[in-house]
Amino acid sequence: MKRIYNTLAVLGTAVAMLGSFSSCEDYLDKEPDSDVSADAPFKNFTNMQGYIEEIYNCIPNKAQCFWTTAWNLGDDEIQNPQADGIIIHQIDLGNYFAWQNNDQFWFAAKKNGLDPTSGDAFNHRLYGHAWYCIAKCNKALASIEDNFVGTAEEKNLLLGQIYFFRAWWHFEMMEYLGGLPYITEEIPAGASPRFERLSYLECADLAAADFKKAAELLPVDWDKTDAGKKTLGNNQLRINRITALAYLGKNYLWAASPLMQHGAQTGGTRTYDYDPEYARLAAKALGEIITLVENGQTQYEFASFDYKNIYNHEKNSGVDWSYSELFFTTGRAGIQPGGKEALMRGPSTGWNYTRYNYSRTFGPNTLCAQDNHIHQPTANYVKNYGMANGLPLDDPESGFDPAHPWKDRDPRFYHDIVFDGVQYINAKPDAADVAMKYAGLATGGSMRAVANASRTGYFYQKLVPHMCQRYDQGTVDDYGNAPHAYIPYMRLADVYLMYAEACAVSGGRNGKSDNCSFTAADAINRLRDRVGAGHVADKYNGNAFMDEVRRERAVELAFEGFRFNDLQRWLLLTEPEYTVKTSQEFIRVEDETFFAENDPRDARVAEFREEEILTRNFDSKHYWFPLLRDDTYIYEGFTQNPGW
Repeated sequence: MKRIYNTLAVLGTAVAMLGSFSSCEDYLDKEPDSDVSADAPFKNFTNMQGYIEEIYNCIPNKAQCFWTTAWNLGDDEIQNPQADGIIIHQIDLGNYFAWQNNDQFWFAAKKNGLDPTSGDAFNHRLYGHAWYCIAKCNKALASIEDNFVGTAEEKNLLLGQIYFFRAWWHFEMMEYLGGLPYITEEIPAGASPRFERLSYLECADLAAADFKKAAELLPVDWDKTDAGKKTLGNNQLRINRITALAYLGKNYLWAASPLMQHGAQTGGTRTYDYDPEYARLAAKALGEIITLVENGQTQYEFASFDYKNIYNHEKNSGVDWSYSELFFTTGRAGIQPGGKEALMRGPSTGWNYTRYNYSRTFGPNTLCAQDNHIHQPTANYVKNYGMANGLPLDDPESGFDPAHPWKDRDPRFYHDIVFDGVQYINAKPDAADVAMKYAGLATGGSMRAVANASRTGYFYQKLVPHMCQRYDQGTVDDYGNAPHAYIPYMRLADVYLMYAEACAVSGGRNGKSDNCSFTAADAINRLRDRVGAGHVADKYNGNAFMDEVRRERAVELAFEGFRFNDLQRWLLLTEPEYTVKTSQEFIRVEDETFFAENDPRDARVAEFREEEILTRNFDSKHYWFPLLRDDTYIYEGFTQNPGW
């Protein structure tokens, strides 16, 4: 039953803030008098684009929204005890209310100093800006018809961005909170409106309508428009047809997913029960992108996975954008990561924050020497990285040998994961640190201190190279190299993953959309071809193939902040296999001489096993974050999410 309630209190604040129409530091300059009257921001393309740039500016940087940040809330990551106060451990404890005021979390509802116009990444949070940006979109839509003077192309570019952002801010909130009011009208300043709280699927249908309009109005490439030619070199972050189609497909796939179709429940019995029609619509939107990309009709392409030294993320000569540079660039004058694979990013000018704390939170605190909040992959998650032949570790034919657990693994394992024996320090270490030159991650090893190193037996370096420590900092992350970290909200690989999942709903491994030649298996194999991993074996069909799609998603998108929402929508978040976080325990057989002369993947170990660190005691209420308590008090009919 639909519930009527006051729009969240923050929306009223957003309406009041719109009176100033102040703009961020724009890609396009607005005219000096655009602050003079309420209609001035909408009178021409330059002014109105300046108005929209503030919405771009509000997109939070997951990696750099505070001194140390957290974004992986699933079974994928754990941190050391000094970080217990921040969001990852609070979610582990079931304290979902922590999302509302945790400074380290990019989605947070409340943060002192939130400022839509600020160029400081610390002043932006997703929920903290969402209602404000939605109000800006509705104000623009209400004003453009009566005030805008310009070409049809200019008007379409403006409208396309506005429709996209109205849907995008709603969708990002829906992922965590479920159904919300979907605000599509301008609210007068000082008004106390009451909107229906819609179901998730009702919201998804409205978001789809906005994403569709955006896709119809926007070009594939701004550089090829008359308006875009005026800002060549500054169009990479602008929303375009491909971005809109990608989110249209994502919105449909999420709507098709088991949680949205069947509601929160434990047991995992409905994890493969998708809605086929929503899945078909998702495949159609995503299939259009794949067809355009594969035919060379877009500016997008996959980053290269071609390395001279994969452990050091050292790309081969002639490679422009490497896989590593999707997330971290260095020695490139501070250029934002992402290259031609990133489809959705926000502005990021504060590359100096990368070096100050972010890049120094992925290894032992004694070497990295910044805040002792260390990102560590769980052993249970690392098991998703299968073998180079494409088979999962538990397949009897995979060839996995627990005596040689690092041998012949998926190539992304060697790029992403720091395991025992990897040369962690390239320079000559001091005597006190010589035991950490080759990562001591065996049980009792030099890097296994729970307090300030790895409690899991692994580190991960997918997002930040292991050289970001005091001995090797000069090669990657000192200020002179202008290191820049950013985690894209959407990249091309995700389009192929979502397409495979959507097609597999009804057609299994051979499912495909009418507008794309790729089958579900083809889409997964395209990603494996990029890295040199084996294809999905023919024997994986039906639900077993869907499991491989999900495992591929776990590996390809590892540590990018998507795992929690995936487990949530698959109705797996509460299931035992996904609530436990484990460490990898084993005995190192080889001595230091072996690692100085051999590849660490060839090392032998003994007594290879997992041990439980913690288990999350989740029930059905944990599928959704609780709504703000203050909001649940403002109107009698506005109830909290179930269980909270």
